[in-house]
Amino acid sequence: MTDSVILDVWCELQCPDCHSALDDVRALRARYGDRLDIRLRHFPLEKHKHAFAAAQAAEEAAEQGQGWPYVEAVLARTAELGKAGESVLVEVARELGLDAEEFDTALIDGRHILIVDADQAEGKAIGVTGTPTYVIDGERLDGGKSQDGLRERIEEIADRLLAADA
Repeated sequence: MTDSVILDVWCELQCPDCHSALDDVRALRARYGDRLDIRLRHFPLEKHKHAFAAAQAAEEAAEQGQGWPYVEAVLARTAELGKAGESVLVEVARELGLDAEEFDTALIDGRHILIVDADQAEGKAIGVTGTPTYVIDGERLDGGKSQDGLRERIEEIADRLLAADA
């Protein structure tokens, strides 16, 4: 018996669609709490030149205990990230009270590159082509084209899995 259902969210922090998807993620978190384990998975796209650094920064934020708050703060500033680049990543860390110098160092020494690379490779292997993409119970739901109906579908699957475990 599992206590929670896993929802992988393949995301890219310079992606406006991922910013729009946050409302769904928040709603799912509010509805299920700990019964839905929402895991951020990195899928930086080549068309966004700061996405790979942003993914590494998100890992550093998670290490410092502020993973999701950091992700949400960076996604709220996708346009600024596109224009100003990596300085935005360190600025957001500072605003959240994180160790900004450690962020700077992490981006330079590349300590989180392997995690980002592994996520990206796994994403490609299971057919992720854009972001956001959700995977729950082996089903891939592509939100890159439209978010319409995705949250409902995730809720259907989560409800079924949680009912089966009850």
